Amino acid sequence: MLNRIGSRYLTLIVLAVIICVLPLVFPSSYYFRVASLVWVSALAAVGLNVLMGQAGQVSLGHAGFFGIGAYAVAVGPTHFGIQPWAAVLLGCLFSSVLAYLVGRPILKLKGHYLAIATLGFGVLVALVITTESRWTGGPDGMSVSRLVLFGWRVSGSNTWYWVTGTLLLLGTWLSLNLSETPTGRAFRALHDSEVAARVAGIDVARFKLQAFVIAAAYASIAGSALALMNGFISPDQAGFLHSVELVTMVVLGGLGSVVGSIVGAAVLVTLPQVLTIFQEYEHALLGLIIIVSMIFMRDGIVPTLARRFARRPA
Repeated sequence: MLNRIGSRYLTLIVLAVIICVLPLVFPSSYYFRVASLVWVSALAAVGLNVLMGQAGQVSLGHAGFFGIGAYAVAVGPTHFGIQPWAAVLLGCLFSSVLAYLVGRPILKLKGHYLAIATLGFGVLVALVITTESRWTGGPDGMSVSRLVLFGWRVSGSNTWYWVTGTLLLLGTWLSLNLSETPTGRAFRALHDSEVAARVAGIDVARFKLQAFVIAAAYASIAGSALALMNGFISPDQAGFLHSVELVTMVVLGGLGSVVGSIVGAAVLVTLPQVLTIFQEYEHALLGLIIIVSMIFMRDGIVPTLARRFARRPA
């Protein structure tokens, strides 16, 4: 138990140090922008890891909740005069309630049936966002009002770097603490075997639904942060490809590993920026690197590297 507590705090300390040190080596605001994208994507991936890595459930429509959070901070201030910070909370609340209502029927499914059901949900959300152009701007997207807190206008890549970094630290802290609670242990029991968990007296349906709602809340806040940071949002953020990206981040980094979700997000966001020097071969190389990584690191980057370092003699 003490080792787990120490490991948890060590993870938070290392992440905080990385967030604080990186600006010292950034040569321009472009790097602040890329790092902010990493933090936002990592926040959504950490939430999805609760559902997939801890509770063992699949979601191919998670970008739908990301899009709901993003459009909440666009539609709320524009059409209803809601303050952006309040729209973030309302978007998170709406995503959580929707996840609860949608999750009750679809989480009764298993395996590929569950994957297809969540995919259908994500497609439906993206379709609504695209077609309701009077409210969302349609395929062209819409602008987002800037966030103002206590008279301070939150803008600029440098500022959003610290805002998104703080959100990631908070989300990581909550996820790490969750894993050591009775709820977290119930999630792990579900991941190992739903039948065994049910025999042990765990309410399988309730805990699966809890994991789904938690993951939706994470995605909604991450979507709101991205929309406020960019000042613009488009339906692509709620699309199927974005859902696949989020799942890839979690699997690539290591299912069940909070650190792995952050590493997976960092790899998937920064690697395309590096590969732009190869121009038309960029996407082919990105796909090849991911394939090779999964072949030689089947458990994900972080668990595989941790296991290999543990095997080295002292």
